[in-house]
Amino acid sequence: EKQVFQLRAHMYQARSLFAADSSGLSDPFARVFFISQSQCTEVLNETLCPTWDQLLVFDNVELYGEAHEMRDDPPIIVIEIYDQDTVGKADFMGRTFAKPVVKMSDEQYCPPRFPPQLEYYQIYRGNSTAGDLLAAFELLQIGPGGKSDLPPIDGPTDIDRGPILPVPLGIRPVLSKYRVEVIALERPILMLTLLWGRRIYPWVVESFEVLKTSWALRPNVCAERTSLDNQDTFASQDLPENELLHPPLNIRVVDCRAFGRYTLVGSHAVSSLRKFIYRPPDKKAQHWNMTG
Repeated sequence: EKQVFQLRAHMYQARSLFAADSSGLSDPFARVFFISQSQCTEVLNETLCPTWDQLLVFDNVELYGEAHEMRDDPPIIVIEIYDQDTVGKADFMGRTFAKPVVKMSDEQYCPPRFPPQLEYYQIYRGNSTAGDLLAAFELLQIGPGGKSDLPPIDGPTDIDRGPILPVPLGIRPVLSKYRVEVIALERPILMLTLLWGRRIYPWVVESFEVLKTSWALRPNVCAERTSLDNQDTFASQDLPENELLHPPLNIRVVDCRAFGRYTLVGSHAVSSLRKFIYRPPDKKAQHWNMTG
């Protein structure tokens, strides 16, 4: 028996991906395979933690079998991550698998199963782990009424992204504003790749004003301090309120060579910023304690 479905792949983010370029970064995109169809996310340049924030819709997916079989044991979705090269073929970076949450046409689109929640899927490159994918997948049966009976895709809309659909409300994380202060401690040029929302912003400390009188005695003297907030040129600094969904902070240390050349010395990823988060005290609670 033929069943017709629509697959919605909510591709929100990946983190800790494989560094495919000599710069220590990659230009990743994801390709989603389901039955005989495949689609790709957009390419995000120079990052190991891309936030695609993109919904891929597969229409008129035909499956054969009993309805209860489709609901309980749907086909597997294959997701592959690639590094886009300017010349030549894209480089394979890793692969993961997922099963969609299935809604039959006679079921209600309501909690606790719908809308589906974002989950982390482990990405593998051969036998080695190669990062995580944060995504959600739902397979919706198209009934006699056609696509008009499918649950609507609930924004938000983004004119700047053109035909790209963002992950709908109710599935995408709730975001809050964050400000980051960075303290540079050493002499090499320090390049921080910061991921805010779905955009990537590199910050380069071009020079250091080292306190020469105290450098020999205190090699870890603060060389430069800067802050990244809404008053800077960084267009978006929204992060999920759920700290478990925060992307890592990637740090690259680059040595400055002659003629404007840079050589990658090393890289590091701060996997969780949770312990660095400062929460201002509740002024109302403080006032109540003082007056009480």
